[in-house]
Amino acid sequence: MTQRQSRAIRLGPLAIGGGAPVMVQSMTNTDTRDVEATTAQIARLVKRGCEAVRLAVPDEAAVKALAAIRAASPVPLIADIHFDYRLAVAALESGLEGLRINPGNIGPAEHVDRVVDAAKAHGAVIRIGVNSGSVEKELLRRYGGPCPQALVESALNHVRLLERRGFYDTKISLKSSSVTDTIAAYEALARACDYPLHIGVTEAGGLMRGTVKSAVGLGILLREGIGDTLRVSLTADPAEEVTVAWEILRALGLRSRGPEIISCPTCGRTEIDLFALAAAVEARLAESTAPIKVAVMGCVVNGPGEAREADLGLAGGRDKGIIFRKGEVIRSVRGQDALLAAFMEELQALLTEKGYN
Repeated sequence: MTQRQSRAIRLGPLAIGGGAPVMVQSMTNTDTRDVEATTAQIARLVKRGCEAVRLAVPDEAAVKALAAIRAASPVPLIADIHFDYRLAVAALESGLEGLRINPGNIGPAEHVDRVVDAAKAHGAVIRIGVNSGSVEKELLRRYGGPCPQALVESALNHVRLLERRGFYDTKISLKSSSVTDTIAAYEALARACDYPLHIGVTEAGGLMRGTVKSAVGLGILLREGIGDTLRVSLTADPAEEVTVAWEILRALGLRSRGPEIISCPTCGRTEIDLFALAAAVEARLAESTAPIKVAVMGCVVNGPGEAREADLGLAGGRDKGIIFRKGEVIRSVRGQDALLAAFMEELQALLTEKGYN
């Protein structure tokens, strides 16, 4: 796997592009004007592994909340701005490290000047964010719709507005709800420039369908070496976006965070409620950063052998279950409730042993 060589920029303390690890982002869905709710959600996202968070900033009331949110956030924040350059400038003055904005949509040249001057003064990054619903009407007429070529040209037009003002701390995103259009657009953009790329499939759908579309689209791009930051867009709790993003990176061998959980798909030999056991284990480890492998298997005959590399695993049968470490049985327990309780005890012991909670 060859990584595309993009220029390096910084979002606060974080490196983007230039060979830095692919960064995981998400976006709050709280009302930004509600400081308590927004800071609480940011904290939850960070626990899941989110490394930068985007906030909607629709009006002056939202801007007034930003300083307090910035003070409480342990990760860099990005203001999502549409049309009003004054909100962008105020967000940077409140301490936010980045903007998501389309310079061509915020009015005359002097408005773009103000935003660029503020970004330079505060050392902020600007993300040009183009999606299939924001392409300019002239491009839509010329290309017959929001095709990949139209997305790329729109993004580069916005970028040139910044370049003419001597601003290059820019990253770019091109998003479509079509996986194939998203892939084609990013492939074309990667050939056309060396700016860092923020990748994602927009409006991907709910947890299941959105995960599938995002895993396919982002997985292909990342395998091609395209992508410096990413967001998985789901109609679900934003914390799930972060979990899915990390699993995509783990599956490709790009980055890993926290436990790897393996479980079998069940079959006719399964005689326990494996779904419930797996869900309970996943919930327990959802915010853990321990680099361990855990197995939840449905068959006591093959489970320990199939999951021999697991640091800890369980396998259940009709009358009893077993708990094993590296393929060696360490406990035998009767009853599913007792099995889960015993497993949680062993899991806590393993985490403590390795210095994690």
